[in-house]
Amino acid sequence: MKAKINLIVVVCVLMLMSCSTRRESVLKYVDPDIGTAHSRWFFYTPAAVPYGMAKLAPSTNGHYGNPSGWEAVGYDTRQNSIEGFVHFHEWQVGGISYMPTTGKLITVPGDLERKQPGYRSAFNRKNQVAQPGYYKVLLDDYQVTAELTATKRVGFQRYTFPQHDQSHIILDIGNKQGESDIVTDASIKMVDDTHFEGFVYTYPKYVKIYDPEGTVNMYIYGELSKKPLSISAFNGEKVQVNQREANGAGAGLVLNYKTAKGETIEVKTGLSYTSIANAKQNFTAEAKNLSFDNAKKEAQQIWQQELEKIYVEDVDTINKKKFYTGLFHALLGRGIASDVNGDYPKHGGKTGRLPAQSNKGLKAEFINTDAIWGGFWNITQLWSLSYPEWYGSFVNTQLQLYKDRGWFGDGIANSEFVSGVGTNFVGLAVVGAYNTGIRNYDVKLAYEAVRANELAYKSRPLGAGKLDTKAFIEYGYVPFFDQTGRDFVTDSTGSNFAGSHTLEYSYSAFAVAQMAKAIGKQADYKQFIKLSNGWKQIFNSTSKLMQPKRANGSFIDKFDPYQPWRGFQEGNAVQYTFYVPHNPAGLIAAIGQDNFNKRLDSIFTVSEKQGFGGGKTIDAFAGINSIYNHGNQPNLHISWLFNFSGKPWLTQKWTRLIGNDFYGHEEIHGYGYGQDEDQGQLGSWYVLNSLGLFDVKGFTDSKPIIQFGSPLFASAHVKLGNGKVLTIETVNNSASNMYIQSAEFNGKPLDNCWMYFDELTKGGELKFVMGSEPNTAWGVKTPPPSDQ
Repeated sequence: MKAKINLIVVVCVLMLMSCSTRRESVLKYVDPDIGTAHSRWFFYTPAAVPYGMAKLAPSTNGHYGNPSGWEAVGYDTRQNSIEGFVHFHEWQVGGISYMPTTGKLITVPGDLERKQPGYRSAFNRKNQVAQPGYYKVLLDDYQVTAELTATKRVGFQRYTFPQHDQSHIILDIGNKQGESDIVTDASIKMVDDTHFEGFVYTYPKYVKIYDPEGTVNMYIYGELSKKPLSISAFNGEKVQVNQREANGAGAGLVLNYKTAKGETIEVKTGLSYTSIANAKQNFTAEAKNLSFDNAKKEAQQIWQQELEKIYVEDVDTINKKKFYTGLFHALLGRGIASDVNGDYPKHGGKTGRLPAQSNKGLKAEFINTDAIWGGFWNITQLWSLSYPEWYGSFVNTQLQLYKDRGWFGDGIANSEFVSGVGTNFVGLAVVGAYNTGIRNYDVKLAYEAVRANELAYKSRPLGAGKLDTKAFIEYGYVPFFDQTGRDFVTDSTGSNFAGSHTLEYSYSAFAVAQMAKAIGKQADYKQFIKLSNGWKQIFNSTSKLMQPKRANGSFIDKFDPYQPWRGFQEGNAVQYTFYVPHNPAGLIAAIGQDNFNKRLDSIFTVSEKQGFGGGKTIDAFAGINSIYNHGNQPNLHISWLFNFSGKPWLTQKWTRLIGNDFYGHEEIHGYGYGQDEDQGQLGSWYVLNSLGLFDVKGFTDSKPIIQFGSPLFASAHVKLGNGKVLTIETVNNSASNMYIQSAEFNGKPLDNCWMYFDELTKGGELKFVMGSEPNTAWGVKTPPPSDQ
């Protein structure tokens, strides 16, 4: 008996030990409500899986559309009524809204102030639940509880009704939503008592500008859990009773029910960008026999699996909340556009089929994507570390577009060019994938495409960006010409954003030079390296600032280094002077090392008082007049430049403080206050910054490096893309102990503030001892390699 008791004790102890080492669910640290004031269309879509096509969310203002194409729209924490639950949320893509109601039927959403009749409903955020993969809210006007979840390509909605003789489900498909802009055609019809199908064709603002012959189409096939008592069709306010089909702009159906108290009705909707048949096939493959509860369970299991690829441990729950919400947005920001059978949307509403793929470990999907402008300082680095399948999808998508259309697209929506910024960093991003070993594509084709992106200019379409390529090649810089206001004007002779374009093209030329060298294209390498020095042409050695030049070689007059938009896109000369990420040593030498360090340190000292951006102004462009603007991409690397200038402790200081101050954990203070969160890029930066890992050069070196900052957490376990694990441990870490005192990698002292990427990704333990004062002797002996 005693032996039996001892055995039970041992088993219990082992079980407790197992429980103590078991990882907790990280989902509780994701708060989708963070930053939901003035947020982008994709931003608040909790009912989705990572990179899903189906991104379901409540909309407070989506039907108002997006007049300029990019503004905050969709869900705003300052608004207190919901007008519907929308399925598609992507850059320039939005549509298919459902709304449960009771009582007198109204078929238009009404206005935000609720002064005009509409079906929108008030709600209380105390009765709202938002989690990765799930959303729930009580609609006060109707006492209906709405719940949302999703698979990759199927949206699930469940409504719990009160007892009522007039309960309705409004399928409002024919109206603009978010960034979709005008609806050119729509149709929805019942195909039997419980199934419906339809489509909506839209003409988004940026398609209209950058790809005017294009279209963004959405298709649906849906299933109801209960047959309606009757069905009405509508176009706007015009209702036709006992009609089972509606066509044209404003089209929709009303499903009428008599409900008992607590009765639930579910709607499952298969989605596609190519056809109704494929929407049905997606539905059948992913959701035919899947219940709402099981779909929610599966969605949250996927989120747990993907989020815990980077598992952090620390007592500070606020930092963990900021971290996992940032990672959540990074994994939410871009969504698949291909169907389960490999079909994908081509230009002009046509359909293509992805080629057969041999690399099963990195299966590539066709994805929709906002511009990659600045993405090499956040999302691509995150992909390289732990999510190579999505980096591979990005590259394969762009190569497919190149095969179909002859050009990369800076931003794309269903193969349509929706550039957004008029430049094109896709080639640089492709090189980053190549350099970090992600090569599930035709490398020969990839080089052909990245080379063309830098050098080709004949018949270059507006949507491919870089319309001033010819001028850059001819002059070695982009000549400036005047243009009043914020109008974007670029042609073969130059640009009104000549300063920023010169710097950007110099950087991307360096990147392609490295790939040219790696595959033996020596002549190309020499040409691109020469072009990569274009930044020197606009560096004013007197002011030590970047200053645009005219075609005659003279610097522009009436030059104000704080003035945005004149020569510099979404920024000014003070900000852009540090935009030489491919050759920091060259820039430091040009400015002078002491001057460089004093100027950059003072910039951050002043910027700290403004929250490292636009202060507390709720405006995406609030910080473009500032001397540092973390809310926009051109500035995201400069806090890491001290690693190259002999003062790595200043990188440790300022990156830690930016993470503390710019990033918040509230609805209004999320990513600064401006919320220019381009599809997860600012969230990705926070993740990398918290790990203390970053590359100023965006992995453009032929042998990429990683620089070290100030790791935030007691420990982080990073599952690398190659299957190995990198553990980052800190000793004596705290809010005040932000400075590295010493470091080691796999037990060996680490004296440099950087490592080669391939060495780091062998895995093991990276250990930092932290302190409250800088160790000015650590990390300074051998600076990171600059111009490879």
